[in-house]
Amino acid sequence: MSATVKTPKKLIEVALPLDAINEAAAREKSIRHGHPSTLHLWWARRPLAAARAVIFAQMVNDPSWKWELEHPGDIPPNNLKASWAKSRNRLFAIIKELVTWENTTNQEVLEKARAEIRKSWRETCDLNKDHPQAAELFDPEKLPAFHDPFAGGGALPLEAQRLGLEAYASDLNPVAVLINKAMIEIPPKFAGRPPVNPESRTSHDSWSKQWSGAQGFAEDVRYYGKWMREQAQKRIGQFYPPVKITAEMAKERPDLKPLLGQKLTVVAWIWARTVKSPNPAFRHVDVPLASTFVLSSKEGKQAYVEPIVHGDSYRFSVEIGRPPTGAKNGTKLARGNFRCLLSQAPISVDYTRAEASAGRMGSRLMAIVAESREGRVYLSPIQEQEDAAGKARADWKPDVEFFQQALGFRIGNYGMTRWSDLFTPRQLMVLTTFNDLIAEARERIARDAIAFGIIDDDTGLDAGGKGARAYAEAIGVYLAFALDKVADRGSSLGRWDPTPTQSGIINTFSRQALPMTWDFAESNPLGDASGNFQSGVDLVAKSMLVSRTDTVGFAFQEDAACQALSTNKVVSTDPPYYDNIGYADLSDFFYVWLRRALRPVYPGLFATVTVPKAEELVATPARHGGRDEAESFFLGGMTKAMHRLCEQAHPSSPVTIYYAFKQSETETTEGTSSTGWETFLDAVIRSGFALTGTWPIRTELGNRMRGQESNALASSIVLVCRSRSIKAETISRRAFLRELNEILPEALDEMTRGSGDDRSPVAPVDLSQAMIGPGMAVFSKYAAVLEADGTPMRVQTALRLINRFLAEDDFDHDTQFCLHWFEQYGWKEGKFGEADTLARAKGTSVDGVKHSGVLHASGGVVRLFKWSEYDADWNPADDDRLPVWEALHRLIQVFRTEGESGAGKVLASVAAMAESTRQLAYRLYTLCERAGWAEDARAYNEIVTSWSAIESAAAAAPRAQQAELFG
Repeated sequence: MSATVKTPKKLIEVALPLDAINEAAAREKSIRHGHPSTLHLWWARRPLAAARAVIFAQMVNDPSWKWELEHPGDIPPNNLKASWAKSRNRLFAIIKELVTWENTTNQEVLEKARAEIRKSWRETCDLNKDHPQAAELFDPEKLPAFHDPFAGGGALPLEAQRLGLEAYASDLNPVAVLINKAMIEIPPKFAGRPPVNPESRTSHDSWSKQWSGAQGFAEDVRYYGKWMREQAQKRIGQFYPPVKITAEMAKERPDLKPLLGQKLTVVAWIWARTVKSPNPAFRHVDVPLASTFVLSSKEGKQAYVEPIVHGDSYRFSVEIGRPPTGAKNGTKLARGNFRCLLSQAPISVDYTRAEASAGRMGSRLMAIVAESREGRVYLSPIQEQEDAAGKARADWKPDVEFFQQALGFRIGNYGMTRWSDLFTPRQLMVLTTFNDLIAEARERIARDAIAFGIIDDDTGLDAGGKGARAYAEAIGVYLAFALDKVADRGSSLGRWDPTPTQSGIINTFSRQALPMTWDFAESNPLGDASGNFQSGVDLVAKSMLVSRTDTVGFAFQEDAACQALSTNKVVSTDPPYYDNIGYADLSDFFYVWLRRALRPVYPGLFATVTVPKAEELVATPARHGGRDEAESFFLGGMTKAMHRLCEQAHPSSPVTIYYAFKQSETETTEGTSSTGWETFLDAVIRSGFALTGTWPIRTELGNRMRGQESNALASSIVLVCRSRSIKAETISRRAFLRELNEILPEALDEMTRGSGDDRSPVAPVDLSQAMIGPGMAVFSKYAAVLEADGTPMRVQTALRLINRFLAEDDFDHDTQFCLHWFEQYGWKEGKFGEADTLARAKGTSVDGVKHSGVLHASGGVVRLFKWSEYDADWNPADDDRLPVWEALHRLIQVFRTEGESGAGKVLASVAAMAESTRQLAYRLYTLCERAGWAEDARAYNEIVTSWSAIESAAAAAPRAQQAELFG
């Protein structure tokens, strides 16, 4: 763009209320009913709360923007900074309301946010009113549109639309495109219409009701979904028979006697895969590969499978009560090996794979789970039930091969090569039956719509139609999504979870992979429990109601490296994360069913037999010829995609890019470093972007890796990017380090202290990630940073230099000694000679540190005192040698017993070293977290997160009592 655009600094480039955003994002992960994520499964979808906050903050001007434009580089007066802080807190309050789940569709709250966006937009337009392209780029009456070129599950476009922006979503993956159409494109087309189904047309309540938004549309989805379920029951109901409780069954099971004569609906059939016994004497027998025999571990409701062996045969019997020792592991041994139920001979992984590949893997019914008025009933296998499953046949099946070496796929090792192999014959039959019914439902809906009075223009949904045919096709999309829910819980990879918290079928994609499942649970799609079609329909209908229907949206299939949709649009995006998720390979699971149902509706979208994969920006070594080639492919493609965003995005706002962090990537002595992270950053910087900020956002549940106390890092970083100046200079490594040393201390202070009266410091768990932002802002604003030999500095090197900053020593000599000794030994003992050497290097002595009261040194061994060992009789006024190390641990000692008020008295007594004490707590938290010292990390984290309250208590502490803290 030839003329310079004046760009006010945005809030996201200065400050964010991270705690509120992170809390809302974490909470949202446990919300299911009515959440858009229940529309259709997608992997690693960003939380709506985070998306909403980020888009708002990248469009709203920071209060400092005028000063920054008029006085670049000048230090503002304190009164002005205080005014900015107050204004930021007002914006923070809007964000805190905005991210609350209950306010997702609260129009009053949303309108506050939209008003701020419009206000900032008018300020930007006024600033650029003399720009030669002002009419095109800066129309104060029309906000710029939004685009996400890696739209995936659609969270970002949906939230942009909710904030009042015309939303555009694009993705290479047709499943993702369809999800986005269902979220942002289709609902506004048919908003405000009453339902067309005959039941609603004749209902008095329906005629009197105000069908706002997508309510009428959702009502039709429910109605025609119910019709499909009724039709399926008529056609294939005989293959899902109920269980009648007989006297014979109750003979050995007294708990069944109250149910005599009742016909119970089956919830699940639990099958064990089988192979021929490796023992020659039993080679003719198919023996079970059961990972567990436990059906329910709930106290008072326990049930298990008891295998009963008779010579060369066996049967399964379901027993009630506490499972015996060994039942938990079934016939499974360590690491995927099993044992023969008859001979106890080991069944190796290699043997199982060979049998499966030869087509000799079968399955056998192990137990039946039914539903009674009293609750779940666990039953032994019944021949009638096994026969019903064995008679099922499908008229069609998805005989499409999948990529055997796809990321996270393990099923190819066991004879599964086609998508149809993942389903039993009965599962294929029910999915095919419902699939056929979608086409029939479309015809019925179109007829009902015409009878209702909707125009019959024979224009399809893909062609932009809004008449009867398009309406019917639109309903068909959501019915197909409901069927995908059946597929997800209705494959032979679904497990039965016996734990009290679950006690049901675990879906195929409980994680973003396809591992092998040995004993699997088959759902009842015609029943009322997990995996049934009607529940899928209800979930889809509820999720439709949160779509915004008064602002249009569009979804397209586009390659992010080639698209032009981003032109003059606000951009926020969540690109694929290196080699973590193979979206295209995984989504074929759904695509093969969606294509059969919806190809007549979207012929272009479903033109290919499987999802396009060659251009997908995922580093899959097996697809690209090796790890190096995969990295090169990812770097080249991502650089190209980012370059298009850099060139095309609307100049008024920064581009925000999400990067999903892996916990393991932070566990290095050199700081935050990983191949994927470095490669991604390299691509962003090569594309022409300069980073102006990074914000760690928690997008996963806090317990995502159970049992690891230290695992509390943010799982995503939002990069804030602007185009690098075409006049960017080249600097030396020495100059880069000098600038880092100027910028990072101030950034660290801002991040750990927060700003304004409503302080929101960056939590210790996020600090090392957040510090990448200001550091990379320095690195990326230059055309290149040159090493001593004249070669450009690598991103990896820059990251290490930035992360090293957190390890620098800015404390007194005694504290420096303690810090480095602790890093080496923790609270354990070490040799006096090593302590003496370290103490000399740090400008102190072992005796001196011992005199300060923080060190035990005797008999040739040295160790640091833990805070609980410090003398209770301590008066800071009489302490002639008080290192920051001691001040911090005294603070912890008192905080643990007297809370914030007591700690405040301690802080008041050591006020001169308060700032150093706070920074040491951050430093020690980082050290302990990386070392896996969870208890110690928690202690330091408690001090940091309570710092504002401790400061307040210190300010209120009576001066006269400060010398009597421990007396």
